[in-house]
Amino acid sequence: MKFRRKSATEPGTPDQAATESAAGAEEQASRPAGPYDVSEMPELPEGVQRIDLGSLLIAPVVGTELRLQVDEASGDVQAVLLTGPEGALELRAFAAPRHGDLWSEVRPQIAADMAQRGGVASEEEGRWGTELRCELTRTLADGRTGQQLSRIIGVNGNRWMLRATLIGGPARPGADRDKWDAVISTVAVRRGEGAMPVGEPLPLALPEGARRVEG
Repeated sequence: MKFRRKSATEPGTPDQAATESAAGAEEQASRPAGPYDVSEMPELPEGVQRIDLGSLLIAPVVGTELRLQVDEASGDVQAVLLTGPEGALELRAFAAPRHGDLWSEVRPQIAADMAQRGGVASEEEGRWGTELRCELTRTLADGRTGQQLSRIIGVNGNRWMLRATLIGGPARPGADRDKWDAVISTVAVRRGEGAMPVGEPLPLALPEGARRVEG
């Protein structure tokens, strides 16, 4: 599902939404209001709607393609991807305790896993607090080796945690951080009322028109 620019004469185009969302996020002196719980999410500009993916509701971003990563064995949707020419933004949501800091608990686990794979993970401060900047050596399709960069952000919400991973160009030093942070801040999470183990992924749904990516 690709997000393209509409005619400039049409009100409320997705590119306007992205621009206004970015401007709104940049006005926050510290932590932005979003990501949101579904019960508290604000409306987008007229004519723009979030895409309902079950536990995640995503605002369209011009110049990106929406894909869902699907586990080949189980058929379950595992993650939402917004992909573009320079890289991608991966979004996952997890069940979390009502009071607690799940991101502080899982962050060392992610860093340890990166180290086991031969990569390096370092902590740095971002808009939502401590995040991880990771670097992993990968073998490319042509046999050469290259560095895969990622920036992993965790946001604790109302019995949920959102993990946002910027991959490739968006994770590079000097990248347009405010732009991507603004995209993340428009995301809404639907936790649901049922009991779930802490750390269990919140279920995602495949909407009509989305492209499957085996993973």
